[in-house]
Amino acid sequence: MDSTVKPQDTDASVARPASATDGLQPFLHDAVVTLHAPSLVISSADGQFAGGVDGFYHGDRRALSELTVAAEGIALAPVQGGLRGADRADFRAVLRGLGETTPDPAVTLHRLRSTAGGRMTDVVEVTNSGVRHVGLRLTVTANTDLAAMEQVKSGRPPRVLSPQAADADSIGFSWSAGDFGAQLTSDPAPDMVQLPEGRLSYDIDLPPGTSWSVTLDCVAAYADGDQFPAPPPRQLPWLTPTLKSADRGLDRWLTQSLADLDRLRLSDPRSSDPGRPDQFLAAGAPWFLTLFGRDSLWAARMLLPLGTGLAAGTLRTLARRQGAVTDPATEEQPGKILHEVRRDTLQLANRLALPPVYYGTVDATPLWITLLHDAWRWGLAPQEVEALLPHAEAALAWMRTQAGASGDGFLKYIDRSGHGLSNQGWKDSNDSIRFHDGRLAAAPIALCEVQAYAYEAARGGAALLRAFGRPGADAWEEWAERLADRFRKHFWVEDAHGPYPAVALDGDGRPADAVTSGFGHLLGTGLLTAEESALLAARLSRPDLDAGHGLRTLSSDAVGFNPFGYHTGSIWPHDTAIAVHGLVRAGFPDAAASLAQGLLTASAAFDSRLPELFAGHGAEAASRPAPYPASCRPQAWAAAASVSVLQAALGLDADVPAGTVTVAPAFTTAYAPLSVSGLHVGPGALDITVAADGTVDVTAPEGLTVVTR
Repeated sequence: MDSTVKPQDTDASVARPASATDGLQPFLHDAVVTLHAPSLVISSADGQFAGGVDGFYHGDRRALSELTVAAEGIALAPVQGGLRGADRADFRAVLRGLGETTPDPAVTLHRLRSTAGGRMTDVVEVTNSGVRHVGLRLTVTANTDLAAMEQVKSGRPPRVLSPQAADADSIGFSWSAGDFGAQLTSDPAPDMVQLPEGRLSYDIDLPPGTSWSVTLDCVAAYADGDQFPAPPPRQLPWLTPTLKSADRGLDRWLTQSLADLDRLRLSDPRSSDPGRPDQFLAAGAPWFLTLFGRDSLWAARMLLPLGTGLAAGTLRTLARRQGAVTDPATEEQPGKILHEVRRDTLQLANRLALPPVYYGTVDATPLWITLLHDAWRWGLAPQEVEALLPHAEAALAWMRTQAGASGDGFLKYIDRSGHGLSNQGWKDSNDSIRFHDGRLAAAPIALCEVQAYAYEAARGGAALLRAFGRPGADAWEEWAERLADRFRKHFWVEDAHGPYPAVALDGDGRPADAVTSGFGHLLGTGLLTAEESALLAARLSRPDLDAGHGLRTLSSDAVGFNPFGYHTGSIWPHDTAIAVHGLVRAGFPDAAASLAQGLLTASAAFDSRLPELFAGHGAEAASRPAPYPASCRPQAWAAAASVSVLQAALGLDADVPAGTVTVAPAFTTAYAPLSVSGLHVGPGALDITVAADGTVDVTAPEGLTVVTR
């Protein structure tokens, strides 16, 4: 995002008409989004850029805010529009009445869009399938405000800029402001150019059975280059598996998710090998198309069954930016893993102002350690693991320091800057952490799931230290067990349905006793006993949390439950997928199967592209979940949830250092017969087939023993 360089308010700018939605965050639920990070395109279902959030964006700046196609004196009737993968879309319309001799349409317009890093191309084709010779004038209107993403999100973008002529070798328009610029060109050249209005007009003559087309090409760039460029072509850091199951919805969900994840990839310009840079996943489009510690780590962890390349790139990218000093303004601390990186300060609302590199997160640091441990088990080369161990030791030290400074041994957070995030776990909205009666918890806050992350990180860190002959393993295992004892003593509360862990402890150490989806993040981490896990599996299966489309973030029985609440009743696919995975690890496949089926049902309602979150009304209220209108779509960890659910269904786990891969189908028979080829573990590919009767056949890389149950 660029919040310091803005178009100048001069006579060359054009005021926008006032709108009833000015000052409100734009909605996205019915938008068509194509992307190739760090670029994306948002349009309505007819392909037009017609206001609101529509436009072509690059690196958190809007390069085009208007791009419409019209036929003079002829109505365009949209008949079809949608995605063709992740970076392409097409749109069809009928030119009503033109050339028609029967009720059948005769002349149609086809708009084919493709998106690449720093480039958007629309090919507009007009076809005469009738029997009459026709003529028409087609007009393309292009304008932009070069708005920063935060301005678009605020609902108050700046004024539209008047275009300049394109460079001498092209026909079209250009715009620039500070270090950012965009140019739109036309091939072939238009018959008329109206520069101040941004219009290109074409006089088209079409005999029967002929077509005419124009290519509109828009490029956008920063003068100093991209902060996180698109990776070089053909350097995908994972294998792309092929899934064939009895449930084609599952197949489509995985296929669309992998296409989206491919186009969410970004690279680190600080990589040691510029020819093969480290890669990570941007969090999501459009609001979070950059490096986010927590999101990138979770997504990489979910994709481990496809290989360790993404995990390695994510770990190294974050390690290069690991905290080294104490800075209250950015919340940087030695050993801490960052929250997000932007080009400039992010200014939202009246209070929130996040610096370009912001460390206000309590969970990214333990999640980084756990990803390193899990990547090692999935086969990350020992020399790559060993090179990252000093960063792991620094991260472990940060955990010890923070827990020790808290007074009760828990990892806590508090925004001391006054302009940062008030909540610094994944539920980071200001009203997300509360008591059952609706009261908000006051900081400093110790989240239940963060203690589970810390426990898992301490155990995983100990395993790494021991395996690589470094000191401290025993001490970290003891630290983890003391944390588990404290958690059992301070977090557990009880209501009419039995005991459960509070979502958090508030600043006075009181349990904030709201019932939330956070239970799912505790399962399978080792923090809980078998009896405690059984209690939480039962709670997750109750209808106040399991909505039939996934887990509600807040129980529908709680005061303040809102199905459209960002973290107070909505459903987040990644959150449900974490619970599915945890339930299987803890030995509760039936509860996991119900939640997995809910996500699969929801994916069909969103054309196999699950959004960041959606509304939590539940399957009893409607067969299709309602969208959360401002949700990112696609979102990295929502897309990665498809791989995590498949892994859980297969009961798939790996321990390459011990020479084993485990396949213990949990609820795969719901999708059987099922075959998946092109998974990756250790030195090579892993293929799994599950027959309708549950028989399992596994082909694993040489040197690995397959354990089946």
